[in-house]
Amino acid sequence: MPAKYLRHPTIPFQVKTNRPVSDILASMAATGFQGKTLGEAYLVWREMLRQKKIVVWLGISGAIVPAGMRPIISWLVANRFVDVIVSTGAQVFHDAAEALGVRHYQGSPSLDDKALLKAGVDRFYDVLVLETAQRQVDRQVQQFIESLNPDYQYSSREFLYLLGMFIKKRSRQSNSFLVAAAEAGVPVFAPALADSSIGYSFVLARRNQQPRFIDQMKDIEETAALAKASHRSGVVYLGGGVPKNFIQQTELLNNILGRDLRGHEYAIQITTDTPQFGGLSGCTFQEAQSWGKIAGQAKMVQCFCDVTIALPLLAQGLSDDLGVAKRRKKPVFDWSGEKMEII
Repeated sequence: MPAKYLRHPTIPFQVKTNRPVSDILASMAATGFQGKTLGEAYLVWREMLRQKKIVVWLGISGAIVPAGMRPIISWLVANRFVDVIVSTGAQVFHDAAEALGVRHYQGSPSLDDKALLKAGVDRFYDVLVLETAQRQVDRQVQQFIESLNPDYQYSSREFLYLLGMFIKKRSRQSNSFLVAAAEAGVPVFAPALADSSIGYSFVLARRNQQPRFIDQMKDIEETAALAKASHRSGVVYLGGGVPKNFIQQTELLNNILGRDLRGHEYAIQITTDTPQFGGLSGCTFQEAQSWGKIAGQAKMVQCFCDVTIALPLLAQGLSDDLGVAKRRKKPVFDWSGEKMEII
């Protein structure tokens, strides 16, 4: 019988004057294709914020900071639309670089890259940055690393908290998500710091006879402890890559350690990767359910869209729900004892 399939008619989008973005997104959820999934992503994120005792993880990959998305991440953190960040090392570096004075510039993908090399200009598709400006940041981060306790092995969370405080002292108007996270008590993990310019700074410190180390296995222990202490959890992935896998593997590790396999109960991903090539970045949440990474009854939506298109709209829509974010009981993470606790 066709009736069981034909229950929800599409509702054509209507143009209205002075319409809130939240209303636009909610209406898009009644249309089709990726417009529908973008609207659904907004609705799922909003529903997450209304849950009690939930921890919202944010995974960040891709060059979205050079493309101008950094203040949005900072705003999401400061207003606690997210509670934990897992980032690529590159995003952390670009955040620090902009906070310390590096500027990114509009360019074109059709520029002569050999000429750019001679001019000392690096290109991210249609965004440009001066190479020497980035190298100056490498040296500043190197000096910061050399100031750390040489007898202590930091997790990336501990290191990035201190880096955020270092940046705060040197930048008046940074819009840095590292600074915002340090101020809000939002832990930031970067489980692949070596795959970034932050790794260069560690090598420079080592060459300067000032070796310091990040214990990335400690990252695994800390994120697993955080997942264990969470009553329930949701995830928002901007892109895929290491952050997506690292967040999802917290559920599996807890199961390996003999704990119940729960899976994340809310899941959103904005990505341009597709599932048919077998990669993690594009794999569906249904596939993740086969591993137990996503709960069987999870509210989940994947929007196949450029993050630089979807994120500004989602954030602007969520700004209409600022009261919901302010009223929610925000998890407070206590790392001071032998085991991590969420207060």
